[in-house]
Amino acid sequence: MKYSVKHLLLALGALVLVPGASAAGDPEAGSEKVAVCAACHGQDGNSPAPSFPKLADLGQPYLYKQLQDIQAWDNATGEAKATTGREVVQMTGMLKGMSDQDLQDIAAYYASQSMQLSGAQEMQVQVNSGAEVDALALGEQIYRAGNPETGVPACMGCHAPNGQGNEPGAFPRLGGQYPQYIEAQLRAFRAGDRMNDGESMMMRLSAKNLSDAEIKAVANYIGGLN
Repeated sequence: MKYSVKHLLLALGALVLVPGASAAGDPEAGSEKVAVCAACHGQDGNSPAPSFPKLADLGQPYLYKQLQDIQAWDNATGEAKATTGREVVQMTGMLKGMSDQDLQDIAAYYASQSMQLSGAQEMQVQVNSGAEVDALALGEQIYRAGNPETGVPACMGCHAPNGQGNEPGAFPRLGGQYPQYIEAQLRAFRAGDRMNDGESMMMRLSAKNLSDAEIKAVANYIGGLN
């Protein structure tokens, strides 16, 4: 119970740490500004390859914050604050010269689109004991209940039971995202390579005790969640 309360407080704290939470963008204007984004992320935000995340329906506050963070890192040539800047090599120079209103409009446009489900796969994963277990069952367990033994919180506490996220709180939709992308981000948070989750370090604390098997399993489960 103590651990759950701690993470609830972190979640509530994150609501006031997100600078883009009150952003007001124009989806129609944004539709005319996404030409540079569409090549990798798709015109409607459903990217054609798992190496690029789907942006459709992730929520405007979250998308706006990520665009701000990526632009901040790029503009500062790698010297942005760890809690605000986000290094994405593939995005280098993509947001250069864009105004804050441009970022808000792009975020609003992609948030208004519908995400296409990637789907989950039946597979086995090897846990630390060496045993092979059902990945979907393990993924569901981690998403809905976490792992109390290792202090891993449930994902649904912030991202909703159906994976639709919490837009006002800037918690993005996860359901339907490419499992490969989710897996890569969880590994990045666990390793400390991605640090733009604020001073609360919510995602880094949530991911630090996830095993490789748990990451793969929950990412796969999330791909079919809706």
